[in-house]
Amino acid sequence: MPHTLAEKLLISHSEVDDASPGDIIMVRCDLVMANDVSGPVAFRQMERMGVQRVFDPSKVVMVSDHFMPAKDARSAALQKRLKSWSDLQGVYYYGQGRGGIEHTVLVEDGWIVPGMVIAGGDSHTCTYGALGAFGTGLGSTDIAACLAFGEFWQQVPGTIQVEFTGHKGSFVAGKDLILAVIADIGVGGGANAVLEFVGEGAASLSLDDRLAVANMAVEAGAETGIFPADEVTARYLDRRADREWHPERSDPDASYVRKVKIDLNSLEPLVALPHSPGNVVAVSEARGTKIDQVYIGNCSNGTITDLRQTAEILRGNRVHPDVRAIIVPASQKVYRQAISEGLIDVFVEAGAVVSTPTCGACFGGHMGVLAEGERAITTTNRNFKGRMGSPLAEVCLANAYVAAAAAVAGEIVEPASICSEPVR
Repeated sequence: MPHTLAEKLLISHSEVDDASPGDIIMVRCDLVMANDVSGPVAFRQMERMGVQRVFDPSKVVMVSDHFMPAKDARSAALQKRLKSWSDLQGVYYYGQGRGGIEHTVLVEDGWIVPGMVIAGGDSHTCTYGALGAFGTGLGSTDIAACLAFGEFWQQVPGTIQVEFTGHKGSFVAGKDLILAVIADIGVGGGANAVLEFVGEGAASLSLDDRLAVANMAVEAGAETGIFPADEVTARYLDRRADREWHPERSDPDASYVRKVKIDLNSLEPLVALPHSPGNVVAVSEARGTKIDQVYIGNCSNGTITDLRQTAEILRGNRVHPDVRAIIVPASQKVYRQAISEGLIDVFVEAGAVVSTPTCGACFGGHMGVLAEGERAITTTNRNFKGRMGSPLAEVCLANAYVAAAAAVAGEIVEPASICSEPVR
């Protein structure tokens, strides 16, 4: 029976020889991840189950990132619990100054390779699909079962094929591609399905752009998003990952729930207006929208590529006096690379604040939350009411070029009005 890529990965990690969308199967985990929010809840549930040890310490990773550095005594206690549990279990732990945002550090440190199945205590575990892996976010009760037994139940999802044709133009980035997809199929259009990204446009994307695309598959309601592994994947993993992997692809005659085409040649920079990732318009249609805060970072767009794009806009310019600009490298490695390239100097000279790697204000935790009546433009992945602070604030989603241009102009503008042509 022909299968899609996602179906192949799930079947290969189960005890069944074949399965179809709708079937419920038990799936083995190659890796289980949790953070300072989801981890302690899972530990408590694991204890209630009467299980003392994890199924395999080498396949478990814990990351303190949501409230890192701790913003108060409660978040400090959560991080203390995460580290002490990790030490007791003998699992790898990323703490302050030693990692960054979970979905960035696991990718850049070679934990993720094509063909894996990853269960994560965070909804954006779908990010790992950028490398041809099946990453899915689970609640803390299911994560507890994964920690104890190394498996979880999964209803086999159907697959929506998303074909990117052509090549993206100036000031267009991975964020625009996934916003275009969400605008097409809707925020619930991917329910009970996997988004599989294919086509010449997909093949031409850098790994950082693929991470941005896969990361927001869940904002379309999808179980995950996935790119077939290729030469771009191989080059990225060279010197990062030491485990063997073999590329897998969907069968030519595999069955899809739906097929969608996005023409990159005609795609322009986009922005998702409040209060939904599906409320997407061209930046040109949102021109003149006043901005109080710009936030560039998070697990979807805090990569070195995003920081380079930000620097192209900010170099030689100043942050508007009525705007707060916050820039958050997604990991210590990204931060150090930005220092070596002189990007941090560009940001500080422009009047921006540079933060330690953290989830921070993305989920309204700390490090730049919004007050009532304020409006932000951000490279993060959600703009629901109350997501970044007050429920009476507004959040717009865009790529780093667009966010940085708004920092300079004090309002949403086309990046070309600030910088004539991107260098990279």
